[in-house]
Amino acid sequence: MKKVGNHKSFSKIFFSLALTLTLSLGSYSQDAAPEAAASGGDAALGKQLFNANCAACHKLDAKATGPALRGVANKYDKEWVYKWVHNSAELIKSGDAQAVKVFEENGKVPMTAFPQLSTADIDNILAYTSEVKPEIPNVVADAGVAGASTDSGISNNIILGALALVLGMLVVMLFLVSNVLNKIAKANGIEAPIKEKSLPLWKAFAKNQFLLVVSAILFLLVSAYFAYGYLMQIGVDQGYEPIQPIHYSHRIHAGDNKIDCKYCHSSARVSKNSGIPSLNVCMNCHKNISEVAETTATEEHSKAFYDEQIQKLYTAVGWDKNTQSYTGKTSPVKWVRIHNLPDFVYFNHSQHVTVAGVECQTCHGPVEEYEVQKQFAPLTMGWCVNCHRETNVKVEDNEYYKKIHEELSKKYGVSQLTAAQMGGLECGKCHY
Repeated sequence: MKKVGNHKSFSKIFFSLALTLTLSLGSYSQDAAPEAAASGGDAALGKQLFNANCAACHKLDAKATGPALRGVANKYDKEWVYKWVHNSAELIKSGDAQAVKVFEENGKVPMTAFPQLSTADIDNILAYTSEVKPEIPNVVADAGVAGASTDSGISNNIILGALALVLGMLVVMLFLVSNVLNKIAKANGIEAPIKEKSLPLWKAFAKNQFLLVVSAILFLLVSAYFAYGYLMQIGVDQGYEPIQPIHYSHRIHAGDNKIDCKYCHSSARVSKNSGIPSLNVCMNCHKNISEVAETTATEEHSKAFYDEQIQKLYTAVGWDKNTQSYTGKTSPVKWVRIHNLPDFVYFNHSQHVTVAGVECQTCHGPVEEYEVQKQFAPLTMGWCVNCHRETNVKVEDNEYYKKIHEELSKKYGVSQLTAAQMGGLECGKCHY
């Protein structure tokens, strides 16, 4: 996923090569002679060039900042394409009718010249854009076939039935043996001894005062233990995973696309709060990314589901992906807060992230693996105190702690100080 700036400045700097190759003059059909366009070019190399120069603004089969590119090689004369790509402004200035038409139909946005692209490079790009669109395989059907082919061996139901049958035979045999033994004993005049009735257990227990006292004490202690544990969990929301109005996958953004947490939560570096990212930050990328790749889909969420979430973002910011412009109609997104500390607790993100160099995953867990963000840590006082006791203070290239670290390290006789030894357990540090 590439980082994209605002629409106007981006178009002036990176208006892709493919813009010049998309609008039809009606002289050729899109379905005619695709092999002719691909001849003389390497599609594999063309894909690399396309991703480097065109993919930021254009897609093969959908309109983005610029129009779609699939089959565009059949629409223009190659010699004209070479001139346009190398210097479109000069071609427009010369009065070329085709160049002027392309320029006007695309909002009169000037295209940056690409003199570094050779004619062979352009041929490679044309070859790539002329490839036939691959068909999407039927994943559900394939999965069903695969499941059927791997189902082999004896059924679990047959095994359980056999075991039940053997158990039933054993019960019958025991019953028969018991009857035979009773008949033998009766024939020999042997009578089984009659057991005397003993005092019921509860009466014996009630008569024993020592057991009553001990049981009462144990009951009170166990009750107090469970009551204390229950009360201590009030306000602890570890594992809290609310449904958000727009499904945002940290797995895709922070995991697959390696986006730094502080790119979206930029205020975490300089502020007490990490902040909720503005939707404008989302549009830096999604202005040109209106759908996800086929490989992004999972068993739980399909490609159509993720594309629908991007459309929700467009609706919220008022972005029309067809006209590539803002409509001015916006609607706020009511995000559900996940992490919430009590009002009497002071926590500063910048002190931990910038000064201490604590990684986001320390408190928020492996967010790059989360499909839906949840509260990873309990965020209790004991959890914070343990972290202060175990974490050494980062002194390298940190003038903030240098002087006090030198004094306290001599006092404690150690070379590395923990946050607790630096005053991290003082009540006033977190409660004010």
